[in-house]
Amino acid sequence: MRDLDLTSLRLFVAACDLQNIARAAEREHIVASAISKRIAQMEHAMGVPLLERRRRGVRPTPAGQALLENARTVLYTMDRIATDAASFGAGLVGQVRMVATASAIAESLLDDVAAFMRASDNRNIKVDIEERYSRDLVVALRDGAATVGVCWDNVDFGGLEQRPYRRDQLVLAVPRDHALAYTTSLRFEQTLAFEHVGLQPSAAVTTMLQQAAARAGRVLTFRVLVSNFDAAFRVVAAGLAISVVPAQVGASYAKLLDVRLIPLADAWASRRFAVCFRRFDQLPPAAQRLVTHLTEAAQREDKRGSGDPSRVAPARGRRSPTGSRGRRA
Repeated sequence: MRDLDLTSLRLFVAACDLQNIARAAEREHIVASAISKRIAQMEHAMGVPLLERRRRGVRPTPAGQALLENARTVLYTMDRIATDAASFGAGLVGQVRMVATASAIAESLLDDVAAFMRASDNRNIKVDIEERYSRDLVVALRDGAATVGVCWDNVDFGGLEQRPYRRDQLVLAVPRDHALAYTTSLRFEQTLAFEHVGLQPSAAVTTMLQQAAARAGRVLTFRVLVSNFDAAFRVVAAGLAISVVPAQVGASYAKLLDVRLIPLADAWASRRFAVCFRRFDQLPPAAQRLVTHLTEAAQREDKRGSGDPSRVAPARGRRSPTGSRGRRA
């Protein structure tokens, strides 16, 4: 079968979106018969009908639906290529494709990247950021799908180079009326009598918490699994479960949702992120400049100490009369 051309794919998508060839022709500034001819040629080449013709329009067949999904991906990619090329033609001096974990994105990374892009020397540098789990992030960097990554520094980097980035502290988020709400500090083992809300199993923090529970000879019970911290805090605020979260992220949600944050005393609760890449000397100049900016921002924070998210103010108020063995969340 000959390669499908982009124009035919675009016209096919238009016909499916509008469910009418005549309206698709009007939108694409082409005669309806030309669209019909192109789709007929595609059907002949593929050996299957792609559209079901109805009295008042068309809709994709099962084979057409499969083609439609792939066509959207192809057209998006081609449009992205054209946009990137046009940006370089307009004077863009660099582009960095970055992958980062949810924790890194939710904390300081976006602010650091924004500060980098605001600098006059970097205004022609474009940075794309995609969220990935740690192990997928490492694979993307090794395969060349991304240039720079930011994740927790305890993952297996598989030969990637890394530089230290910012620190964070894990804390326990609980509803305001929870049995643990007025505890000033606790160990993770003390939380295992209660149901948790956590991120998906592929997340590095989920694996770490399960391992910590296993070392204590206990089982970590998840009542709910969610895809992001926003959802986790809303589950906690609803009184359905408790959750281990980064302190810096929790500080904002605690005020909005009236959730209590309790520092975890475990050594592993203090984490360091890393900026990782294949080889620094092989990075494009824009990526080298971004890596340097991120690591210098972390060094300034380490020297100041004032931005350390591990300094979490304990929940204030009287200790719950039920102690730490109160009702299950």
